[in-house]
Amino acid sequence: MTTTTPDPADRVLARASLARNDPTGWFDQLYTAAERGEAEVPWTRGKPNADLAAWVRPGAGRRALVVGSALGDDSELLSAHGWTVTGFDVAPTAVAAARARFPESTVDYVVADLLNPPGEWHHAFDLVVEIMNIQAMPRDFRPAALTSLASFLAPGGTAIVSEVAEENMDMANWQSPPWPFSRPEVESVAQDGVRLVSLQTIRAGARYWATFTR
Repeated sequence: MTTTTPDPADRVLARASLARNDPTGWFDQLYTAAERGEAEVPWTRGKPNADLAAWVRPGAGRRALVVGSALGDDSELLSAHGWTVTGFDVAPTAVAAARARFPESTVDYVVADLLNPPGEWHHAFDLVVEIMNIQAMPRDFRPAALTSLASFLAPGGTAIVSEVAEENMDMANWQSPPWPFSRPEVESVAQDGVRLVSLQTIRAGARYWATFTR
């Protein structure tokens, strides 16, 4: 008798959400299920992203925006290095959990949608951090998400973009989400006055790490 392993909750919820033409609704469903002990959020580690921790610079009070701030680890890392941080997530449950984890935090944790961001964020941040969030969206939704991402960056600021790198993956057998990025997709953040500074692969070619400025 052949048995099959059930798909993890994130893939099941993502497929259902996308069938409704809703690319982000499944995030809050996943965090809610995780709170009930019925699922795992695969990207939460209880510590900051190691690549961001290796890169981090002193903030000296400048403004930073963390895209898809989840449970707050990357936002708190930047805050500890002197950045004035806004961490946003489309999932209200994640934002509430981050506030509960760090009750004394100076980070402004807010609910917002990358596909429909607050207008006051336009050209407002000296550092924009996007690590492995947009890759959870199918390619049809990415151009709008990347346009929003570019719009956040203030003149002279730095944007960091890190995603799974398609060029070194077995795409014929890939199970999604996430959907890996192509190199041209990463480079497309260079729009509306934003320019690419550097683009490399890290983690033995598994991920892109790109920096941009305006």
